[in-house]
Amino acid sequence: MTPQTEFFALLNRFEERIPFWIARRFRALREPEARFWRVPTASLLVVGGIFGFLPILGFWMLPLGLVLLAVDLPRLQPPLARLLSWIERKWPASPR
Repeated sequence: MTPQTEFFALLNRFEERIPFWIARRFRALREPEARFWRVPTASLLVVGGIFGFLPILGFWMLPLGLVLLAVDLPRLQPPLARLLSWIERKWPASPR
């Protein structure tokens, strides 16, 4: 399995574990024609994640922003595939 294929397979499994309303928006941002929205959204999430110690913002924003950026930047896919794989092992499965 290529790193890119593994990355997108892990993303699909990750979407199955998050709430439907978030997964639907995340899936829409992953569409190729959504690049115009994906890059600014990912950038804002990364910046918000850096300031996660402030109220309202959170550190959860940083990995989510990086994952969205990795859709367009293949060099980010292997390390983020390892991160998603680690999250998958640590996050117990729960029924929707």
